[in-house]
Amino acid sequence: MHKDLLRLMRAERAVRLHLAVTLVAAVLAGLLVLVQAELLAGVLSGRFTAAALGALAAVVGVRALLAWAQGIFAGRTATGVKSALRHRLLARLRELGPGGLAAHRSGELVTLTGRGLDGLDAYLTGYLPSIAVAAVVPIAVLVRLFAADLASAVIVLVTLPLIPIFGALVGMTTKAVTERQYLALSRLGGHFLDVVRGLPTLRAFGRARYQAGVIRDVAEAHRSATMRTLRVAFLSSLVLELCASLSLALVAVPIGLRLLGGSLDLTTALLVLLLAPEAYLPLRAMGTRFHASMEGVAAADAAFAVLDTEGDTAGDARREGAGKAAPPSAGPPEIRLENVTVRYPGREAAALEDVTLTIGPGERVALVGESGGGKSTLLHLLLGFVQPAAGRVLVGGADLRELDPAAWRARLAFVAQRPHLFATSVADNIRLGAPGASDEDVRRAAEAAHADFVAALPQGFATVVGERGANLSAGQRQRVALARAFCRPDASVLLLDEPTARLDGRSEAAVVAGTDELARGRTAVIVAHRPAMIDLADRIIRLHAGRVVADTADAEAGSGRQGERVAAGHGESGGEA
Repeated sequence: MHKDLLRLMRAERAVRLHLAVTLVAAVLAGLLVLVQAELLAGVLSGRFTAAALGALAAVVGVRALLAWAQGIFAGRTATGVKSALRHRLLARLRELGPGGLAAHRSGELVTLTGRGLDGLDAYLTGYLPSIAVAAVVPIAVLVRLFAADLASAVIVLVTLPLIPIFGALVGMTTKAVTERQYLALSRLGGHFLDVVRGLPTLRAFGRARYQAGVIRDVAEAHRSATMRTLRVAFLSSLVLELCASLSLALVAVPIGLRLLGGSLDLTTALLVLLLAPEAYLPLRAMGTRFHASMEGVAAADAAFAVLDTEGDTAGDARREGAGKAAPPSAGPPEIRLENVTVRYPGREAAALEDVTLTIGPGERVALVGESGGGKSTLLHLLLGFVQPAAGRVLVGGADLRELDPAAWRARLAFVAQRPHLFATSVADNIRLGAPGASDEDVRRAAEAAHADFVAALPQGFATVVGERGANLSAGQRQRVALARAFCRPDASVLLLDEPTARLDGRSEAAVVAGTDELARGRTAVIVAHRPAMIDLADRIIRLHAGRVVADTADAEAGSGRQGERVAAGHGESGGEA
């Protein structure tokens, strides 16, 4: 049995109850087979009168009722486990943040949380109850057979272990091919999602037809893996059925000969013939359901691998929630980095190395340097998406690791280089960081961000934008992101990651004007390459290979500051990888 799934089921009280009812119903229905066989053998042999048929019908009815209850509660068990696992998985993905998710393809995660975990139905509704039945019913049948006929009981006792032995031998192969099938499914889902997202680019470069061929190849690999899995599953059924049939023949032939010879009475012979198949049936059913549940087990393994993922994430469950201090003071804070080093898993070079700098309250700082120099990592550090491997980040004198992440982020306004717009209305996209904002608040935020284009949209602020803002230009998406920041008036820290990258002159001017207004009265950290954005800063910090190589204050810059801006603006567009 899957240990992680069992721990999850023990932790969920409702799931424990539903699982207990499921297992008890399955075992009772299996044990009633003994009563059913006893009554049927007695009626057929004439030992019991026809009145016993009523009791037999009652036993059959109770078994049917138990089977119905087992199905109902098994379904509730599966629903509860999948729901709890999805909640934990989504919570862990949120905790890992952008840095921790870099090692996972989004399409594979979507496949895992959807189609993948749905595969647990066969495991939870079929395999788990069959384990309980296989652990109890064959032993009970053997005990009754020993009481009825010693020779037949010995034959069953000797041949019964052959079922799990052959099932285990085939099961090892099944597990391997099923894992390959699930990996093929994950690759197919991940690649398909990537292709759909990049379809405009693929068509622009004439590569859409090629990628269609790649998807066909990946789908063919998944089909082949599925067929291999089915072949092994059918082989397993054949082996188990053949083994059970031969074992039953070893019981039935001597019973018939002894019955003809007169050394065995009819009632006992019928009882043995009725009970012997019931000793093998639970083990055969367990083997068959094991193979059917392997895809769900592979998905569960992948889910728990994500849950167990370790990394330098700010959302680690041990640090989220209660017990964390609130950020000090309500005004613009001082931010200080002391000998901070940040390393990403799987990379030898540090993204930031021994960085020490102080950003004063209300100061505007521009981070410049080549792509990959550590600028976006510094923003992610302040956002709490990554944690330093060495050193510390102080906010108003308090260590950022000791602060409540939610309370700290409530004081941040963040504008990404590629802001994500969701497939909902413009107004809902703007109020993303302030769900309680009124329509008037949204309009004021849009005006402050120079998002005057909204008025020209078909339904104004109620216009539903495409996924990732597909029906808006880059400049319009950027101004919606600025409006989001304006919609958080209580934010005291402003973080911007190259907000004017890839914008035309008119859009850039609007974003720069909006940024200038947004930064007033706030501590602002701006990743910038364009001179217009650098002009907004009181201070320029140049990063190279994760280190601070220049720190130019406004009062000291003079003519050298212009050279700094020009150098920053040459050939350095685009964000950090």
